[in-house]
Amino acid sequence: MDFATQAWTIFNKSVEDYHITDHVDTVPENHFENDSLEHLLYSKNWIDTVQWHLEDIIRDENIEPADALAIKRRIDKSNQQRTDLVEFIDSWFLNKYKEIVPKTDAKINTETVAWAIDRLSILALKIYHMALEANRISATEDHRITCKQKLNVLEEQKVDLMTSINQLLSDIESGNVKMKVYKQMKMYNDDSLNPVLYAKAKK
Repeated sequence: MDFATQAWTIFNKSVEDYHITDHVDTVPENHFENDSLEHLLYSKNWIDTVQWHLEDIIRDENIEPADALAIKRRIDKSNQQRTDLVEFIDSWFLNKYKEIVPKTDAKINTETVAWAIDRLSILALKIYHMALEANRISATEDHRITCKQKLNVLEEQKVDLMTSINQLLSDIESGNVKMKVYKQMKMYNDDSLNPVLYAKAKK
């Protein structure tokens, strides 16, 4: 099984596991060995899946302001966890390919392997939920047709993205692409970098 297919299978397992209870406070049961790539991929998608549903909840026009603020804080924390996991996955690949010497004319890709994987994880969620809408009996026929058309586009995007991820890994392994990783250096969660937070600390 190629890597992208393996990742896709794990992502869908996570999505299906979440929807057994369909609740943002469900504690995940990661089926894979700690410190394995599979464990990281499952954890990554679980975070994405919970955040997907938090984003749904916070858009309820009747939500209480205090509840909305609490969810916004939770989404901020989730975004940081998501970024941390992407960087862990990139570190896993950096270690795997540490002995590979890139060719002198090796190119640098516009995104790392892990950020491409991040897009695939989100795509798994889009396809899952668009398929639900394309088959929702309570929706109008026009709605289902429109969603089916969108689902077809998402499925095509899935094939292209999985192909691209596998090609990127092949290019790194052959030395045609140099794997280079930059930390995201998010500032809004850092007390020393967010001006609102460090201004309060001085008071």
